[in-house]
Amino acid sequence: MDNETPMTPTLRKLNLTAHVVFSVGWVGSVAAFLALSIAGLMSRDSETVRGAYMAMNLIGQFVIVPLSVVALLTGIAQSLGTEWGLFRHYWLLMKFLLTLAATFLLLLHQYTAVTRAAKLVSAVTAGTMPSAGSTGVQLTGDAGLGLLVLLIIAILSFYKPWGLTRYGRRIKAPLRPDTEIQAGLRVFLAIVGVLAVVGFVLSHLTGPGLHHGH
Repeated sequence: MDNETPMTPTLRKLNLTAHVVFSVGWVGSVAAFLALSIAGLMSRDSETVRGAYMAMNLIGQFVIVPLSVVALLTGIAQSLGTEWGLFRHYWLLMKFLLTLAATFLLLLHQYTAVTRAAKLVSAVTAGTMPSAGSTGVQLTGDAGLGLLVLLIIAILSFYKPWGLTRYGRRIKAPLRPDTEIQAGLRVFLAIVGVLAVVGFVLSHLTGPGLHHGH
């Protein structure tokens, strides 16, 4: 099947390596975020609380967000650029939907709750105990839920349950040449579509409308 896919063996291994590295990095950074959120919520030292929420904002913006986007894109490329496909197996479809939802909610979470918590603690006078209020509780719960979703995605990757989808069973039959779509074009269109969605979300979350209430 290698000759039916746009990826050469070398490119496939390179993309798979990148996907695994960025996915593992995503899990690790969310775990670090969870630890910091617990510290910010439970600590009674003002500098620890302030430092925890400021660090969470930095990790979210410059580590978790880039890792999640690249993990999503390399996963799509690996699926559509190989014989696995994106919609042929239930486990891959579920993994894709969970990753897409996790990435979207992460972007929403980062540019609302995390940024708000960092602003709240940074505005407190030095020596005064800062508090993110109910936002701090929300961050801990969201981080724990996010880590659980990422672990479920990892489990799906290893165990590959459920078998072929109806679409996967149907395309096993030979297709007429005029009904086939170039796999490379599918990869390109999928990546462009995801980038468009990410760009749309970021433009709205970082736009002036987000800060009207401040």
